[in-house]
Amino acid sequence: MYKKIGLFLLVVCVLFSVFAVSAQDKPYEGQTIRVVLSNHAWTDAVAPMIPEFEELTGIKVEWESYGEEQLNQKLTTEFIAGNAGMDVFMTRPLQEGANMEMNGWYQDLNEYAADDADFDLNDFTEASRGATTFNGTLTAIPLVTEQEVLYYRKDILEEKGIAVPTTLDELYAAAEALNDPANDFYGFVARGQRSPLVTQLSAYIYSYGGDWFDRETYAATLNTPETLAGIEMYSSLLKNFGPPGVLNMHWAQCIGIFNEKKVALYTDASSLYPNLLDPTKSDVAEVTGVAVFPAGPEGSVTYDITAWGLAMYADSQNKDAAWEFIRWATGKENSLFIQGEKAQQLARTSVWNNPEGIKSFPADWAAAVAASVGARSYDRPLITAVTEARDIIGGIVVTAIEGGDYIKTADEANAQFQALLDLEK
Repeated sequence: MYKKIGLFLLVVCVLFSVFAVSAQDKPYEGQTIRVVLSNHAWTDAVAPMIPEFEELTGIKVEWESYGEEQLNQKLTTEFIAGNAGMDVFMTRPLQEGANMEMNGWYQDLNEYAADDADFDLNDFTEASRGATTFNGTLTAIPLVTEQEVLYYRKDILEEKGIAVPTTLDELYAAAEALNDPANDFYGFVARGQRSPLVTQLSAYIYSYGGDWFDRETYAATLNTPETLAGIEMYSSLLKNFGPPGVLNMHWAQCIGIFNEKKVALYTDASSLYPNLLDPTKSDVAEVTGVAVFPAGPEGSVTYDITAWGLAMYADSQNKDAAWEFIRWATGKENSLFIQGEKAQQLARTSVWNNPEGIKSFPADWAAAVAASVGARSYDRPLITAVTEARDIIGGIVVTAIEGGDYIKTADEANAQFQALLDLEK
């Protein structure tokens, strides 16, 4: 009888132990979180792994994705309405970070990440953490980083005996020499849409010694000789050697025409490289090269930014479960896989120091990125009214491309921009 009782107690203890371990391993089992993401290559990489997370944690993930502007509109609408059904979302720190932080929509992730030794917040580059920190609040865990680089047709330059441009003057000369509109081939392409072009205009302005405003005095500098020189170079390249319809071109349209074998030179974000060098996506993958952004009078001064971060909504009802998803999605293991296997340019230092993390990148691309790391941490004005600022700045370039008096427009834009800056003081 005692043996039966002992056996019964042993079975009970084993079952209790199994249940206890399971409960400990899955403390949030049964919870559901809502995750709202951008239509982005990072999302494409992490989405198929979400069932793995659900199995690992017991947390049910309801996720959805939208285009960049749709995402921002949806988030803003729901946050203003006080929708507590949001838990995790992708965010663009340079675009909406200051405004969302001011409105109190971000949960400060320092409260979760700072003491999480396994997560290792310090593994993220200082620049990337700085880009997602506003007024001491860690608004998001850095995801995708990028710099501006030069994409070029290796075969065309070789055929014409033209060296890869290393200066902006050489870029202009090469674009002029290669421009052949009679045969539907163009020397240069870049973003021409009024607001989207601003981020790529930045490296031109910086390389001529200009900037958006003086960060100490908050004085607008859109009409200084240095800034105007960068604007003139960018707009002249598009006006004189760009394809038809350039004023309607965002990065997707630029990549499309480059892949149609109609353009020789293209400056844009390094993170776009899979769309150009992946043979499954590009017809010119084998003949496309990548180089450091060409230097102006002040050298090659590009940006080194955090384009996207993963944030937690301040009014989330499932904060611990939400953090579990964020730490899993941006952890060392998944970051290594996403960068190494899916060719996403991430912010963890350990990933770049691991050969597995850089195996998918072409050597010339990696060299161009390495030469740009540590550059300016912003590619647009870092102010709350960044959307309005981009529209004001982009208007100068549009005027120049259309052949108007862009200097007059710059003077008017500078006054409008100063009015925005005065509100920031």
